Formats: sequence, structure tokens, C-alpha cells
Amino acid sequence: MQRFVTFAAVLALVAVFAAPTNAAGAGREEARLITAASVLEDFRREPDRGLPSWLLERAYGVAVVPEVIKGAFLFGGRHGNGVLTIRDASGRFSNPVFISLTGGSFGWQIGAQSTDVVLVFATKRSVDEFGQGAFTLGGSASVAAGPVGRTGEAAAGVSAEVYSYSRTRGLFAGVALDGTLLKFDSKANRRFYNTYDVDTAKITSGQVRKDSESVRRFLAAVATSANVPGSQPAPPPAQPVAQPGAASGPAAGPAAGAQTYPMEDPHPGAEPH
Repeated sequence: MQRFVTFAAVLALVAVFAAPTNAAGAGREEARLITAASVLEDFRREPDRGLPSWLLERAYGVAVVPEVIKGAFLFGGRHGNGVLTIRDASGRFSNPVFISLTGGSFGWQIGAQSTDVVLVFATKRSVDEFGQGAFTLGGSASVAAGPVGRTGEAAAGVSAEVYSYSRTRGLFAGVALDGTLLKFDSKANRRFYNTYDVDTAKITSGQVRKDSESVRRFLAAVATSANVPGSQPAPPPAQPVAQPGAASGPAAGPAAGAQTYPMEDPHPGAEPH
């Protein structure tokens, strides 16, 4: 009996101390979303020096990594934690996917200790590559410093899959991120969605969802920047309802010649004419 009482007391102590830890963990992700939304809002306040709206309008995904810092653990290294949202075929942005970014020198201003990084995914293949769990910019997907301002254009001859931006000390610029690793942040996603069974596909398809003020603010910032009406995450796909007497068989696919949204761009990053 004494052993049982002792064991129960230990379990109670574990529960007491574990609850704040989990709450603090979830709070970190909520704070990350709010900070990421603020970064996009700041970009939008500088239309002549920020991200071109015409590029965001055609983006397949948008990632925001606030306060990427110099890492003392690796000479010249950089690391940051951020969030990614991916568009579905209807043009709506998904619930947030928490990510990490690690790489070498990013080429920003000399002496800068931190910077905000924004990535614009210009092709479907680039978001599909990330869906595998991790990929290297410049390796799995081509990356280039993004055009800046309303009429900014990518460098001549550049047709990248991902365009990258930085903001350091209030200054906006395209930034080279070749060799940078972008990775699915398993711990953050598990904490935020309160499940171990979570991956990019489950989040972007709506199988795993969370509706909170921080999610709504982040998605609203993305949607506004991309001129997309509405800020709610895409709803989960509807299940087909069998009609009485209907023959079973595969569901009908898209109509012949139908295009998903946004349409594939033959020259991603080039300003439309």
C-alpha cells in the first residue's frame, strides 16, 4: 500500500511539472506566429522596398523565419526557427507548418547579428520537395535573391524556384541562401498541434488543424500580402458521398485542361506584363 501511495505521489508531481512545460512550449509557437505576422506586416508597409505583391500573388508557399542569428556553435553559421504556409489548389493558405533554417553565411550587412528571412516558393515542385521533410536551398530547389519593390525584377536570366529576402535594421533586400537547410520542426509541430502523428501533408491537407488568434493573424498577414481574400486555413477535403445505386469506382479527376491555382509560371520571379 505504501508503494502505491508513493507511486501515485510521483505521478502527481510529474503531472504538476509537465503541464507548465507543455504550456510554455505551445506558447513559444504562438509567439513565433505573431512575430512572423509582424514581419510580413512590416514588409507590406514598405511597398517600394519590400516584397513585390505580384510575386506573392503567384506564390505556392510563403515561409517567414524571424530573427535568424549568428550561431556560435558553427563558424559563420546561421540558425532560426520560423513558419511556412502552403497554398492549396483553390488558392487558400494552409495551417502553419513550423520549420527551422540552418546554413552558412547569408551575405547580409557586415556586423549584423540577426535578420528576418522571408522565402517565397515560386513553383509547386519547391513546396513538394519540402514536403519530404527537409531540403537544401540551391540543391533540391534553386534559390535566388528576390526582386524588391513594386517594379522590382529578378536578376537577368534568373528563374529560381524559391526567392529569398532579408530585413536587417529596417533595411529590406534580396539575400542569397545557397546551401541553407530548411527542415520540418518536429518538436514544435507536435507541441502546437498536440499530437505525435503530424507531418507537412497532414497539416496542409487539413487533417491536423488548430484555430487560434495567432494562426488567424499570421494567415491574414500572408493573405493580405498576396491579395487573397479571407484568412482562414483551407478546410479539410470533403469526403465523397455515395449515391444509392451508383456504381463504385475511382473518383473523377479534374476536367481535361483544368489548371490548379496558382497556375505554373513559365518564368517564376519575372514581373508579369
